[in-house]
Amino acid sequence: MSGENNNQSVRSYQTEFKELLQAVYQKKAYFGPFFGNQLQALDGITNNKKAFEVKTNDIPVTVGQYNKDAAIAFGAGTSNSNRFGDRTEIIYDNAEVDYSWGWSIHEGIDRTTVNADFDGAIADRLDLQAQTKIQLMDDQGAKFISKSAAETLKLADYSADSVLALFNSLSAKYSNLEVVGQKMAWVTSELYNAIVDHPLTTSAKSSSANVDENNIVNFKGFTIVETPDTKFQTGEIAYTSVVNVGRQFTGINTARTIESEDFDGVALQGQGMAGEYVLPANKKQIMKVTNSSVTPPENGGETQKTKSKK
Repeated sequence: MSGENNNQSVRSYQTEFKELLQAVYQKKAYFGPFFGNQLQALDGITNNKKAFEVKTNDIPVTVGQYNKDAAIAFGAGTSNSNRFGDRTEIIYDNAEVDYSWGWSIHEGIDRTTVNADFDGAIADRLDLQAQTKIQLMDDQGAKFISKSAAETLKLADYSADSVLALFNSLSAKYSNLEVVGQKMAWVTSELYNAIVDHPLTTSAKSSSANVDENNIVNFKGFTIVETPDTKFQTGEIAYTSVVNVGRQFTGINTARTIESEDFDGVALQGQGMAGEYVLPANKKQIMKVTNSSVTPPENGGETQKTKSKK
């Protein structure tokens, strides 16, 4: 791709930037599995509020019994009864999914000071911007998961008994919800190490833990992912969910270089919108864990430390 605009006032990089975002997302997003490991990206968006529309319905499945009574659908029941039972009409609702936050790019590359290949510098900056934006999206994804959690559990401490009790409780909750799919737990470093060092993670119990490499794949039916502490909201130490239940998306309004009047070079500019979405029915299996010194809010989001009673 060319960095020189030559006879053109603007060079568009929307398509290239979209591809970079999607490629980096698959490699760098910790919470990518929650969103199906795919960033839904659109370039040249025309609506700065609505991202897309989904079809939803919350009509439960009914299980009836076929009625073979002689008076049903035959004889006296002809034309006024049927053997299949009551019929449920299925109607889908339209749900609009909106963008909830935005991002921007504003850099300049001067031909006389860049001290590198001009076109290569533009390519490098687009790649670095894509990586930075994916980290921002991952942070926003963590906030979204926290806010969407239907239930909050507390870990009293990092002792073996407390960690085991926590994951036994989580396992039971997912079992009772009859959740189908791969369960994943994103955990802080301290909780991750407590799991790796747990007495259950021994070769005698056919555990997948490797203490030498400080690595564990599964614990109590959950795929364990060590996640930077900064990804979690205040006082929160773990998020759990079945994978591929949400969607993360971005719309690219602009990704361009434009000749600058202020210096001998181009301004690298971009801006777009982004957001996250999960079906309301899928929220019931999203859970988060706090430490015992924090009281979680009732409706998710930021937490506040427990105040001592006077």
